[in-house]
Amino acid sequence: MQILLPALPVIKDSFTVSTDVAQLTLSLSMMAIAFGTLVYGPMSDKYGRKPVMLAGLIVTLAGSLFCYFANSIETLILGRFVQAFGGAVGLVLARAIVRDVYGAEQAARVIATLVMVMVVIPMLSPALGGELMTRFGWHSVFVVIAVLSVALILLLGFKLPETLENPVPFQGVTAMLGTFVTLFRSRAFCGYAFCVTFVSVVFFSFISAAPEIMVSVLGRPPTEYGYYFIMVPAGFMLGNYIARHFGKSTGMNRMIGLGASIALFGIALAVLLQLLGWHKPIALFAPISLAVFGNGITLPNAQAAAINEFPEFAGSASGLTGFLQMAFSGVAAQLVAVIFNGTVYPLLGLMLAASILSMLSFRLGVPLPQGSRQAQA
Repeated sequence: MQILLPALPVIKDSFTVSTDVAQLTLSLSMMAIAFGTLVYGPMSDKYGRKPVMLAGLIVTLAGSLFCYFANSIETLILGRFVQAFGGAVGLVLARAIVRDVYGAEQAARVIATLVMVMVVIPMLSPALGGELMTRFGWHSVFVVIAVLSVALILLLGFKLPETLENPVPFQGVTAMLGTFVTLFRSRAFCGYAFCVTFVSVVFFSFISAAPEIMVSVLGRPPTEYGYYFIMVPAGFMLGNYIARHFGKSTGMNRMIGLGASIALFGIALAVLLQLLGWHKPIALFAPISLAVFGNGITLPNAQAAAINEFPEFAGSASGLTGFLQMAFSGVAAQLVAVIFNGTVYPLLGLMLAASILSMLSFRLGVPLPQGSRQAQA
């Protein structure tokens, strides 16, 4: 998803389209991930994690090849949609597999490590994408994704065991929607799930707008974005370290509240620095890295808490949480392109609003420690 980000301004020029049209290669792929998460969770609850995981990776490979041969912006957008729909399988099933193997008590700490890998490695990919684009053109990005897809298919085909012990019969779309209604009726699940959702909106709003801001607002080359962006995974890694090593003694809810407060402060600091006239990349990326540090604390704890509310529907809960994350983030990614006015303020305003909503979702959904079943336990 993120390896293509440095190439967006180049793709825009290559196909002679506007910024918001080029942005569809990101935002619509995020919507594809959202819909994929709804499918893979319930299907894996019935058929098992491994076969569904392999099927999704095969779809990813097909989409990558489609993108490589795309000769118009429309076919590229379609290829990205297919590619992302397949890739969504990893986002959903990795969390469900952790819940299968480690159970409720250890899940938050293990998911902290998992989330670090799932977020930090893609955060490093813009630097790779920038170098690939500069040396070999933007088509080379899809060759790399295709090769990685093949490697994952082979690795998981031989090494991944089946972790689902008790399959849940899939009784059709109506039953699946009924499960989602059950999840939505839980105030605690909604609090945790929408906390995760708006944390993701903060992150994806930034990564979708930052490449264009670096080029058109700050006057920096596309490749430089990838190197400044390395500050962001560093912040997230530190937040994950805190979540892993202090989560058990501190508790999920306190960690979520702490991380949300830090994230809100970081975004507010970014706004303040811009208002003071510090229009430099470091004045944008440093406070955002602080905000992402807070997100690194919040995200694994809130994700684990949402899944733990209904362990019998771990796949469906993970899928629904993923759908909310990517659907809202996809809308936000396209929105920042639409409201872009040549300054950084629309982006920071949207990020600040999402950070506030993340905090409110958690506080309203889980107002007291006894607000969730795992807290009671």
